[in-house]
Amino acid sequence: MRIASAQQMRQLDQAAIRERGIPSDQLMERAAAALAETAMDLAGTAGSGPFRAVCFCGGGNNGGDGVACARLLLEAGYEVRCILVGSREKLTADTRTMEARLAAAGGRLECFAPDDAEFAAWCLEARVMVDALFGIGLNTPLRGDALTAVHMMNTSAIPVVSADLPSGVEADTGRVLGAAVQAAATVTFTLPKAGHFVGKGGVCTGKLVVADIGIPRELVDALECPIRTVEAADVILPRRARDAHKGDFGKVYLLGGSVGYTGAPVLAAQAAVRTGAGLVTVGVPAPVWPIAAAKLDEAMPHPLPADKEGRLSLEAGALALEKLCSCGVCLIGPGLGRGNGTYAVVRQLLREARLPVVLDADGINALEGHIDVLDARQGLFTVLTPHDGEFARLGGDLSGGDRLGAALDFARRHGCCLVLKGHCTITAFPDGSAFLNTTGNPGMAKGGSGDVLGGMILALLGQGLSARQAVPMAVWLHGAAGDRCAEAAGEYGMTPGDLIRALPGVLNEHVN
Repeated sequence: MRIASAQQMRQLDQAAIRERGIPSDQLMERAAAALAETAMDLAGTAGSGPFRAVCFCGGGNNGGDGVACARLLLEAGYEVRCILVGSREKLTADTRTMEARLAAAGGRLECFAPDDAEFAAWCLEARVMVDALFGIGLNTPLRGDALTAVHMMNTSAIPVVSADLPSGVEADTGRVLGAAVQAAATVTFTLPKAGHFVGKGGVCTGKLVVADIGIPRELVDALECPIRTVEAADVILPRRARDAHKGDFGKVYLLGGSVGYTGAPVLAAQAAVRTGAGLVTVGVPAPVWPIAAAKLDEAMPHPLPADKEGRLSLEAGALALEKLCSCGVCLIGPGLGRGNGTYAVVRQLLREARLPVVLDADGINALEGHIDVLDARQGLFTVLTPHDGEFARLGGDLSGGDRLGAALDFARRHGCCLVLKGHCTITAFPDGSAFLNTTGNPGMAKGGSGDVLGGMILALLGQGLSARQAVPMAVWLHGAAGDRCAEAAGEYGMTPGDLIRALPGVLNEHVN
């Protein structure tokens, strides 16, 4: 799905109203209809007691959506309290129109009275709450009555549906501005926003419903949207030719491992094999080689010179470069460990290897204080797959809570593809485009899961897929395998090895 910015959505609304002559209250009515439908779904049909709904509305047009929703729920037979959280003097013209329609239907827009015991008791018997306090325009922390209303919704144990965005979430970044509604569902209009996926906003959104409110399709299609989500329909693996051979599916090289970290390169290599790489060569320090050789039946491990701590020594660089000459892409980092000699080898390979490189784990850490080595590779393709800590060591700035902006900025400045791992993993490219992942779960937060992802990216790049195809697809497939494992073994019990075993079934569903 394409992701729109807050500014783009404001421009779309104005174009529909001013250029196409669509009445603004008509757009609001359609938004309210989608909101009311989702509210009734959350309320359900079973259970005892009255069908009650509480609509918390701000003074802006987001509040107007809530007031119109309250009227529709009233007309559907619900008992409704429609609450204005804010100043009546600041109501927009459309919100005033919706207030008049609510009154004509027998309802009223009442002022927020958080200390009213009767109101609090009435709310606790509601089936659903509607959050229509703030929409995409919020850019300052919540305070006063708005903060109180959010607290009431979050502590009520009653499902909440938010209009456009959970109040308190910043549209373009997903930052929580002081506090935010924890919605069971969010109904957004026309196109989703980044805040529905990234940052804490992705946790607050709940089930996302994208509603068409009647903005002409040609206006929507004309939007340039460099940010997209990756969905199942976007993941298409090419069907293999019947006369293909192993050389057609990539010769890839993996450099990793050290004493005490033998599992990481093994997991990455196994994932590369399972993701379809034709030939996988694995370079590991000599003390690790017997272990890797025993575990890797389908890959080809070979020993490299090591120091006394069991990590790569300086002499390993030249031998690894020889192996790279016959390969199409390289993964550097899984289990390498930290040491000056090892880091020097990594930087040597980055300077001298003229092929695409995927950097993970300690391969990334080797760039700390040496970001110029990465900058010198602009024009070659380099993928970095850091978690937040590794990203910070590279100079990435997450202090403002804007993960998407930080990832895009880093990719632009350093001419690389950045895979910022975490909830809703972000894949950012140097041209300012980015892909937001929609799969995965907390059960994947285990040592070794990132090694599996590195091997998958390596394999898809090695098979000739473009970077724009291979990297976001690998991230999606990795998360999809994780979701399958969570269903089978639970988030506590699943392992990175389970991810690898789940890959064949997941991959097979996306071969076209």
